[in-house]
Amino acid sequence: MSRSPLIARTVPTLRRAVDNLRKRKATIALVPTMGALHDGHVSLVRLAKRRASRVVVSIFVNPTQFAPTEDFGAYPRTWKSDIAKLAAEDVDIVWYPGAEAMYPQGFATRIVPEGPALAGLEDRFRPHFFGGVATVVGKLFTQCWPDVAIFGEKDFQQLRVVAQMARDLDLGVKVIGSRTVRERDGLAMSSRNVYLSPRERQTATTLYRAMKESAGRIRAGQAVAAAMARGAAMITAAGFELDYFEVRHAATLAPVASRKDGPLRILVAAKLGTTRLIDNIAV
Repeated sequence: MSRSPLIARTVPTLRRAVDNLRKRKATIALVPTMGALHDGHVSLVRLAKRRASRVVVSIFVNPTQFAPTEDFGAYPRTWKSDIAKLAAEDVDIVWYPGAEAMYPQGFATRIVPEGPALAGLEDRFRPHFFGGVATVVGKLFTQCWPDVAIFGEKDFQQLRVVAQMARDLDLGVKVIGSRTVRERDGLAMSSRNVYLSPRERQTATTLYRAMKESAGRIRAGQAVAAAMARGAAMITAAGFELDYFEVRHAATLAPVASRKDGPLRILVAAKLGTTRLIDNIAV
């Protein structure tokens, strides 16, 4: 039988709850989210439960990672169904701060990441994004002091940025990536998929098909540039406005010229109608 998690809305309440778990020798996993939870988030929680004895899930739609032109106000918020999902998974604590708890009056400190945050992928199109992510995740780590933190691989550059930050700042948190959860037709699960019209939803699967075909060509020995050009053409022909479709070194996100340059990852971001989708796969 599922139990309701403790819901903490202030830092002192959260820290008392975490301290109580620590006194019982618990190990703690953190799953940071912005809510609107789907099966992909549930998979993160289940991995967290395998990696620690207690699980904290944060729900916070972080305003500092949205540009003024982006969808902060419209971002889906589904509190009741989120809590029901987390209760069904026996999550221990839900950290649900308001903006005033995360960014109180007079807040004046930011984390400015470099390295993978300047890889020329998401940062080219959303230069504000990783500073906002690093700052809020840094706060989440110091508020919850988890042993491990679970992030989805769908936001692959974000995963690399957060892992680098945790190492560089000696935060004592092991950052673990969890594989992307997909719909039956291959579309990566995302809270923003609800914005797609029925026709756009059918078209959206092109991203996954293009990545898989390009990866197959690269594995078969075709030149990287030629394989990626064919995939990009497939995406634009389907009606997407393409931001990037690139193959990078999977660990560093550095550009590569051939399959011999190391473990490879294909990453894509493209807009379909008003919805921007991102995805990636290993080559």
